[in-house]
Amino acid sequence: MVVASTSMKVDVVSPEAVLWSGEAEFVVARTVEGEIGILANHEPVMAALAAGTVNIQAGEDRIKATVGGGFLQILNNAVTLLVDEATLEED
Repeated sequence: MVVASTSMKVDVVSPEAVLWSGEAEFVVARTVEGEIGILANHEPVMAALAAGTVNIQAGEDRIKATVGGGFLQILNNAVTLLVDEATLEED
């Protein structure tokens, strides 16, 4: 029996640095096509990010990244956000 993972690898990367990296259960981001909610084992997706807020639920931590646009890739249970610029907040 195959057990699906309930978390996924998430990286928020700007040209200057990796802004956040870790395991998360849920990600919400705004693409140019609209908002997308991402859970573990999501199908592969490549999308252009719109300027706005990305919310990451990592265990008890909620990470909020304000991004200036970029790209989103979902592949092999990993989410990579390649952002032009970003600022992070953690609750």
